[in-house]
Amino acid sequence: MAPLLQLRDIALTLGGEPLLEMAELSISPGERIALVGRNGSGKSTLLRIAAGLTAPDQGTRFQQPSARLAFLPQEPDMSVFATALDYVLAGLGEHDDAHAARTMMAALGLDPAADPATLSGGEARRTALARVLAPEPEILLLDEPTNHLDLIAIEWLENLLATCRSAIALVSHDKRLMADLTNATVWVDRGKTHRLDRGFGAFEAWRDQKLDEEEAERRKLDRRIVDEEHWMRYGVTARRKRNMRRVAELEELRRERREARRSVGLANMIAQEAKSSGALVVEAEKIGKSFGGKPIVQNFSIRIMRGDRIGIIGANGAGKTTLINLLTGALAPDAGEVRIGSNVMMARLDQKRDSLKPSTTLIDALTGGGSDYVTVNGERRHVIGYMRDFLFGPEQARTPIEKLSGGERGRLMLARALALPSNLIVLDEPTNDLDMETLDLLQELLGEYKGTILIVSHDRDFLDRVASSVIVSEGGGRWLEYAGGYSDMVAQRGFGPSGPPAAAQAAKPPKAAPKPQGAGKRKLTFNEKRALEMLPERIDALRTELDTLEQTLEDPDFAIREPTAFETATLHYGRVREQLEKAEDEWLALEILREGIEREG
Repeated sequence: MAPLLQLRDIALTLGGEPLLEMAELSISPGERIALVGRNGSGKSTLLRIAAGLTAPDQGTRFQQPSARLAFLPQEPDMSVFATALDYVLAGLGEHDDAHAARTMMAALGLDPAADPATLSGGEARRTALARVLAPEPEILLLDEPTNHLDLIAIEWLENLLATCRSAIALVSHDKRLMADLTNATVWVDRGKTHRLDRGFGAFEAWRDQKLDEEEAERRKLDRRIVDEEHWMRYGVTARRKRNMRRVAELEELRRERREARRSVGLANMIAQEAKSSGALVVEAEKIGKSFGGKPIVQNFSIRIMRGDRIGIIGANGAGKTTLINLLTGALAPDAGEVRIGSNVMMARLDQKRDSLKPSTTLIDALTGGGSDYVTVNGERRHVIGYMRDFLFGPEQARTPIEKLSGGERGRLMLARALALPSNLIVLDEPTNDLDMETLDLLQELLGEYKGTILIVSHDRDFLDRVASSVIVSEGGGRWLEYAGGYSDMVAQRGFGPSGPPAAAQAAKPPKAAPKPQGAGKRKLTFNEKRALEMLPERIDALRTELDTLEQTLEDPDFAIREPTAFETATLHYGRVREQLEKAEDEWLALEILREGIEREG
């Protein structure tokens, strides 16, 4: 099938450095392509070249003449439009239906007469989506479409994209959206593109395999260079008359090694932990807060214990940040009481990330100014070394914050928050603008953090991986806590933040069947009670065993020194991990059952 859009041999240099080299992108009818890569790898630039907005230094771009294309940039320019409707209608073609555009704006809760300059980030993003989706183009290029969207809007967008007829190329940090929608993946890495004809769900394992193969090839090259250098110094032939062909080959190997573009390293995030807090971190009892007569929080109670990882979910404007401020003592409740436990030390990452002046340099943002050192976990470190941990080069030390990209600002604010001693971390939308590798590392760090975590996030995959429970806005100032992550919450409620399906809302609940005579309410059996008591101890033991195995397998020489033992340890690691997951699932199911029985009672 002929592609709708094709880029071939694309090269582009920015600031003297090659950004893209012989990159390719082909989009055929029915394809939904995940475009992935590190921040700064050139994903957005490749999309702009595909949209015809940026000219490459070399290469060709072909678009089927009959195929209409719509492009959603990360930061749309609405400044020349008087109203949101004007901006949306400007994206329509001659034969497109203006009524469809108005209908889509209504579905997205947008005011057509609104001044674009007054729109919030979420409203601006929804307006931009209406502009590109309403024409129903054959080719749809989307650059971070979920930025600033709440979960309700994200689920609406995912459902719409799943049923639309457009071929799609998508850049997004939302792993769940990418996994659910895409059927092909293009990886932009060190200027080149690598295609996988499977969706994003298969990408990470494939990428890791590619990187492992590359590292193995690099080691072979290093070995060949060592062997050739040994021959140059000690070979019998070399002592009589040097073989000029082999000299040239050695020089070529050295050049290949020197010019090879290594993959960008991972950020090395380490949270500075303070002494443990008391067992009780926060206790809120029947708290309430209203603004302008509108209830934001009503009659909410919770006990947050040391080690809890709590996610907070709700629509934009529901009051997630207000609830965080109430629970951390930054805002006084109108009713009820909040008690902060003993020895609580908090570090906070603000959602807006604008707590510093734009002119503040990176080095001053990390040190507070007047110093070249930061202290992390009692170790005094030069700020340049700490910058490298978060993938900043020494040349960026004096760069003003206003010159940093969104991803770089995200890493900077994480570096600031994690350098503070804490046993309670509060993260308000921490995943915004982070690339997937940095996001994975943040998840790993939070998993190892011994303190307590409060997270506001719209990232479903992130909440599933990090949260031990989630607090969800039920509307009207009501908030409820559910055990587990985002998917567990959906399973318990029967629906997501968007609410129950319309058909379910309209249908009357069926009458309960009469209970058999003498039937009592459900109770936990003896075995279920015993399992609830014993499973936490078993889970802890399995985690300890898993940690020990991980430390053993991390030894880079273990596989070479003891190959049989390495294989045995690897197989055992897989079995223990499977047992741990099974035990955790069993405990969660029993805990949900116990809570349900208690509510019914």
